[in-house]
Amino acid sequence: MKTADRSFARRMDLTSLQLFVAVCELGSIGKAAEREFIAASAISKRLADLEATLGTPLLYRHTRGVDLTPAGESLLHHARSVLYSLEKMQGELSEYVDGVRGHVRVHASISAIVQFLPEDLGAFIRQHEQVKIDLEEHLSTEVVRAVQEGAADLGVCNVAVGTGELQTLPYRQDQLVLIVPQGHALASAGAIDFVQTLDWDHVGLHATSSIYLAMREAAAAAGRSIRLRIHVTGLDAMCRMIHNGLGVGVMPRRAFELMHGVGKLACVTLRDDWAHRRIELVARDFSTLPVTARLLVDHLTAVPATT
Repeated sequence: MKTADRSFARRMDLTSLQLFVAVCELGSIGKAAEREFIAASAISKRLADLEATLGTPLLYRHTRGVDLTPAGESLLHHARSVLYSLEKMQGELSEYVDGVRGHVRVHASISAIVQFLPEDLGAFIRQHEQVKIDLEEHLSTEVVRAVQEGAADLGVCNVAVGTGELQTLPYRQDQLVLIVPQGHALASAGAIDFVQTLDWDHVGLHATSSIYLAMREAAAAAGRSIRLRIHVTGLDAMCRMIHNGLGVGVMPRRAFELMHGVGKLACVTLRDDWAHRRIELVARDFSTLPVTARLLVDHLTAVPATT
């Protein structure tokens, strides 16, 4: 390496590169400061020093946030490559630690948590008692965002929401069904199309949940709208609302079967293609995950990807 090259490498600061990537991903110095738990003025100083080191502006600053200059676009590409290489190095070196210790940050959708993860994570912990799993429930869109931003090592969600440049691996499949009170006009139907439900009021999940977004898209394709009576945040709450006559609702079949005694309800199969869903594991790069996270991925992907 030439003397000038060594000097450049020594002047580059990894923390500044990490903060630069955070600002680029969030589009704001203030938001990056909140996520990284550092003062906004400290980030601004590091970015200014980085621009001075490189001898060129990296960001266009304005009242709404920041945009990348052409030089900034180039640096972002290389900075991500450097940081990913460091993650891979950390993952490989962690394999030399005596015993498997550490923790894995997992964000998962409500469907994955209710239907599959309790048994699968329980079996994993019994095999690896020294591994701690931090599990948080989020909407599928938020799960993907958490993995993109590095807030989670691993995501488990419905991939129909789109995963961008993230990597995915198959985990499970589920089937969405219509939940109605016993005695409802649709209760005795063997299978129906979702459009047939639009004559009734609906109890829906969060407006940005993957299930509700699929329902809304299907209704729009039929030139109809959903008669939404109420939004709820959980599947048990949905069942209780439906039992008490507030409408019908859509949820995964296995989740419904696991909630015994919530109410006098029946489920009806939906024939729509979108009612058959894939739940997948999501990561920035599975090969760069720490050894404990890769052990969890291996365990989850060993489970047959069926309902």
